[in-house]
Amino acid sequence: MNVSAMLKMTLAMVIFGSIGFFTVNTGIPSEELVFVRCICATLFLGGMWFFTGNYKVEKWSRREVFQTMICGVFLVLNWVFLFKAFEEMSISVAISIYNLAPIFVLILGSFFLKEKMSIGAIIAVVICFVGSVFIIGMKQFTSLTVLFNSGFIWAIFSAICYAMTMFVGKGITQLSAYAMTFIQTIVGIVMLFPIMNFDVFHGLTGWNWFYILGTGLIHTGFVYYLFFDSLRHLPTIVVSALVFVDPVVAILLDIVVLDFRPTVWQTLGIFLIFGGIIYTLVKPNKSLRE
Repeated sequence: MNVSAMLKMTLAMVIFGSIGFFTVNTGIPSEELVFVRCICATLFLGGMWFFTGNYKVEKWSRREVFQTMICGVFLVLNWVFLFKAFEEMSISVAISIYNLAPIFVLILGSFFLKEKMSIGAIIAVVICFVGSVFIIGMKQFTSLTVLFNSGFIWAIFSAICYAMTMFVGKGITQLSAYAMTFIQTIVGIVMLFPIMNFDVFHGLTGWNWFYILGTGLIHTGFVYYLFFDSLRHLPTIVVSALVFVDPVVAILLDIVVLDFRPTVWQTLGIFLIFGGIIYTLVKPNKSLRE
């Protein structure tokens, strides 16, 4: 086990877990925040890619560049929808639903790649669905208007877009993680620039700018650097486990700092969702070991 890589990955997940707290304190809408995030990530990771000399050994493929651009569209939509969810609902609830992405990858694989879902996987999907109902509350499903205003749809869209990012990116093997992220954030800048309202940046406080730049430079640039730098040195099962540090930190911050108090049903829903997700991530690795 590479202890240094494990510490870097853990730190990356801890920092990323605070992104919801930063987002709600920026004072700007999700589209403008993601635009700043894309600019910061492009400059930071592009600089790291250049100064480390990794750009010299890139293996470019027209197919993979196009595939990465498609991933970029879904990645940016994922960020926008997640931040919109933070605006409408508690961070704990939004993060729990957002982390359903592996479940959606499983479903996409069964539909498009004809991958057979085991009985256990189907049960996990059902458990996660029930958990989602518990965490949102049955009353939110009584009307489309109430459902949209709850932020549930934004959180689900963010999870689906994240799943699409992972699903479409499966076939990319030659481009480095730095090249992929650089291309994806450039796509984000091009996508969002035409709809930007730069007036929202007027009248912001120093703390607002701290949270805005923190979201871009720390949560995107620095965190992605730590993540990519440690990823190749860790086995998949360790990465799968450490990824759960992110939602745990997010939920703890929401409870301790933002005074979120989950109901009994919401608590049960959170446990059901993460129980189902852990099963889908751990079970394949267990089978491989056997």
